[in-house]
Amino acid sequence: MPHITLVRHGQANTAARDEISYDRLSDLGHQQARWLGEHMTASGDRFARIYCGSLQRHRETAESMGLAADAEVVVDPRFNEFPYFALAQLLEAQQGLPVPGVRENFVTHLPRLLTAWQHDEIAEAPESHGDFTDRITDAMADIAAGEGRAVVVTSGGVIGGVMRQTLGLTTEGWAQVCLAIMNTSVHRWQLLEGRPMLAQFNAIPHLETPKRQFAQTHL
Repeated sequence: MPHITLVRHGQANTAARDEISYDRLSDLGHQQARWLGEHMTASGDRFARIYCGSLQRHRETAESMGLAADAEVVVDPRFNEFPYFALAQLLEAQQGLPVPGVRENFVTHLPRLLTAWQHDEIAEAPESHGDFTDRITDAMADIAAGEGRAVVVTSGGVIGGVMRQTLGLTTEGWAQVCLAIMNTSVHRWQLLEGRPMLAQFNAIPHLETPKRQFAQTHL
């Protein structure tokens, strides 16, 4: 049965407060990606089609996973993350909601940001919520229409957005899903009559042994 597998990129620059600074893997992020690639090779998990977003962290993750050994990696910017840092800075300037500095603040911040974004309450947003939704919908539809098992290296917001569309989640549900998604986690959709059905969420088999549990990261 055809599959679409979405992989979140490895750990990026967690100290960053803007997109440019964030967009590179840490040493641990490269190691997470190598371990995932090795696990997929050992388990016979092969792909006829390989995609990644155009962000540096996507391309670095695909490279460290060794995906190019199977097929050409097609770069598709429709799988890029939504502009979180820009939206957060605008929301702070316009509504006084501080940009979070630690994960605990991020947990409460993300639902508020996504709600304001969805309701067009953030002026001059670099991308509208509707445009983001449309691009990931179109990207998944194009892959679903192709032949052979496909893998995509992307970001947590995109994976959460696809899950939202698949499961009919509320904005709050979308935020909770995004917060749960781990670095280099694996998410799989089976295609039934051309429609993607969620089959696996947030799998990290390559990080589950006791010696690797330190590498289970969200940010």
